[in-house]
Amino acid sequence: MVMEDGGLRERKKRETRLALSQATIRLALERGFDDVSVDDIAAAANVSARTFRNYFTSKAEAVVAAHVERGHRIVEVLRERPADEPLWDAVTHAVLAQFEPPEGRTASPAEQRYTSALQRLLAEPAIRHEVQRAQLTSQDELVAAIADRTGADTTDLYPQVVAAVTGTGLATAMAHWTRDPTRSLVSLLREVFAQIRTGLPEPR
Repeated sequence: MVMEDGGLRERKKRETRLALSQATIRLALERGFDDVSVDDIAAAANVSARTFRNYFTSKAEAVVAAHVERGHRIVEVLRERPADEPLWDAVTHAVLAQFEPPEGRTASPAEQRYTSALQRLLAEPAIRHEVQRAQLTSQDELVAAIADRTGADTTDLYPQVVAAVTGTGLATAMAHWTRDPTRSLVSLLREVFAQIRTGLPEPR
């Protein structure tokens, strides 16, 4: 019963974090990042400003909370992949699963406008810094999943390098995406991880 209560509390905390993150993103897209206050966000999420500060130290951190959650899901999906699947195939699938739209579904004009606005928001220097911090937050979990998958120890160099390369690949694709609105994030991720899988040969 204690474990169930603990699990419920953790789930509710994650839900509150995501609700605050989504409110921050929505208001920032509507008004501009600098024109949104913590009080505005708290009111939109039906919580107090104090509750916001219990979860986040800044608006930028709140924007990136969804990215942190995505890092947790990447680890969860990786652990669910077939044990005999090549490691980089499994890692690539786990990453792409967080960004690919449902099969056969195309983005509506409204969703495309939202994506373009989100690209501009993620290009904010403070938010880019938080994205880098978010990668480090989930890296230990990824190291553990890779170590379990490969039979290594979490202190070994290999799982740490793979986790670091995975995080850097994801961050690089996202940074490129914010600078080039004509590219799809999924296509950028596919290209990045295809290069990683082949050992990053020198370009011709």
